[in-house]
Amino acid sequence: MVRVTETFEFAYIDVFAATPLTGAPLTLVPDADGLTDAQMRAVAREFNQSETTFVLRSPRPDATWRLRSFTPTGEEVFGAGHNALGAWLWLAASGRLGLDGGEGAFTQLIGEDILPVHVRLPDPAAPVVTMDQSAPVFGAEAADRAGLAAALGLAEDDLVPDRPARVVSTGAGHLLVPIRDRAAVDRAAPDTARLIAALRDVGEGCYLYTHDTVDPAATAYARFFNPAMGIPEDPATGTAAGPLAAVLTAGDGTVVVEQGHAMGRPSTITVTVSGPRVRISGSGLVVAQGTMMLPAAG
Repeated sequence: MVRVTETFEFAYIDVFAATPLTGAPLTLVPDADGLTDAQMRAVAREFNQSETTFVLRSPRPDATWRLRSFTPTGEEVFGAGHNALGAWLWLAASGRLGLDGGEGAFTQLIGEDILPVHVRLPDPAAPVVTMDQSAPVFGAEAADRAGLAAALGLAEDDLVPDRPARVVSTGAGHLLVPIRDRAAVDRAAPDTARLIAALRDVGEGCYLYTHDTVDPAATAYARFFNPAMGIPEDPATGTAAGPLAAVLTAGDGTVVVEQGHAMGRPSTITVTVSGPRVRISGSGLVVAQGTMMLPAAG
């Protein structure tokens, strides 16, 4: 029997969600400075969420907190999406931010990037977090449209004919694939091996989107697949919504992205773009908290 010598708190947060059990579920481990990299990866495998985020003291004076996030396969991921937004939701709800006047400005260290964060409390139970992402970087286009469609379980004519599938990054590079309509987006059934091969040289994940939305006020309806990272599908992907907004606004405007409907976990992601500045906003809820009992590192 392994003797338990360490305990760590954890929480579940539903991110980009208006009610519990919707949006993107995130496991969060605060006060994670005592965990080794190997333990963080093991904990992420144990929880088996698309991402598990660890909150640590920042080693740099210009960052309020350091965040590290891992997928179930143990891959560390970067960029400010639901992995980061969920951490700030928990920090606000737990009183860690000392929000005098109901709002405050902070910074987060993710990888080597220091990114601004703004948190406000219009409702104490539902903080609203706005985060800067990295400036957009536009990458390669997918050359084999027929192969990409087949990897997604679609026909080539399900892809919008006059718009290329292209990799764009605002902290993490994803392949953005314009699809003809919502029915085709919902019909996608990726072949894991073929999609991994299609993404190998272009981007981390694949973001299918259409302008055929559920809510007429929304801009795009999307689904996200990242099988190489152990994420068959993600119900809300801020690191993909940011690049999508950069494409759709041509550098100036606001988009609202619907995601998660096909999984029964609807989410809403708002992104504002002004030149190189991409800002993602959303809310969510802490839905569970508990204690992990771990063997000592070593």
